[in-house]
Amino acid sequence: MENNRPRYCLAGLILFMAGISFLMENTANDYILAVACFTGINIILAVSLNLTNGFAGLFSLGHPAFMAIGGYVTALLTFSLGKKPLFLPDLPQWMVPLHLPFFPALLAGGCCAAVVALVIGMSVLRLKGHYLAVATMGFLIIIQVIFNNAESITRGPLGLNGLDDFTNTYWVAGWVIVTIYICWKIKFSSLGRSMLAVREDEMAANSLGVNLHYTRSFALTVGAFFAGVAGGLWGHLITALTPGSFSLIMSFNIVVMVVVGGTGSITGSVLAAVLFTLVIECFRPLEENYGIYGMGEIIMSFILILILIFKPSGMFGTQEPGFVMGKHNHIT
Repeated sequence: MENNRPRYCLAGLILFMAGISFLMENTANDYILAVACFTGINIILAVSLNLTNGFAGLFSLGHPAFMAIGGYVTALLTFSLGKKPLFLPDLPQWMVPLHLPFFPALLAGGCCAAVVALVIGMSVLRLKGHYLAVATMGFLIIIQVIFNNAESITRGPLGLNGLDDFTNTYWVAGWVIVTIYICWKIKFSSLGRSMLAVREDEMAANSLGVNLHYTRSFALTVGAFFAGVAGGLWGHLITALTPGSFSLIMSFNIVVMVVVGGTGSITGSVLAAVLFTLVIECFRPLEENYGIYGMGEIIMSFILILILIFKPSGMFGTQEPGFVMGKHNHIT
């Protein structure tokens, strides 16, 4: 029975997400559906960043950059062949006939983000701590500058608009399940234990035969893949992409979700993403009606300060409810 418990949890998660998606698609209004989709996308971002920051101990601020790469690649591939000449008249000729359905375009966007992460990881992963944070922040700024200036492909600061609204609760729920499942499998595996060992004491982990560069590169690459997918979902939810959307503020919000939930806890990342998305949405009417802008971010910052003071390890630390590290080493 104990060995089957993870399978029951996965089956329960699938049934729950499918039921919620079906109920919302048939009863909720457009605003509630949009909030639900944003919540799911934030879950994907928080869980995938936890794989990088929480499991491997890499303080990365470059998640929005991978979102931007995945979002733009997905948008360019799903643009209808009739719209491309109108919106992007200077698009390179070899890119004009490229067109894919939404699912393979999302995979392509995620893979492009992962490849970029693998390439930059060869250099930035030699750094540690705040040096790595600054390097990944610089990478984010570089991506913004590139997309702002590549007007023939991205339309520069104007961005890409008129995207098809492919993203719905079914797509988001499906990718939430995939993200949680894969990250959970990684955490409770020998590779996941290697990541946690590197995070706690890299010298000791290296002396025990853990390949530090491979472990860090894997964490950064897989996290970037899911960030790229989230970027594609995000772009086809709001039907527009601009380089300025993927900013340091977005990076800060995702990091806060990881820290509050627990650096190493998938469950904590999920709950924190839900909490902060709802907090921001609850304060949005106050901002719009009374001009008190930034209240959601202020509340997020206040919660972060309280967490850091009274529970520095976050809501769950590195543990999951019912699965304590060391007692359950894997799920099957």
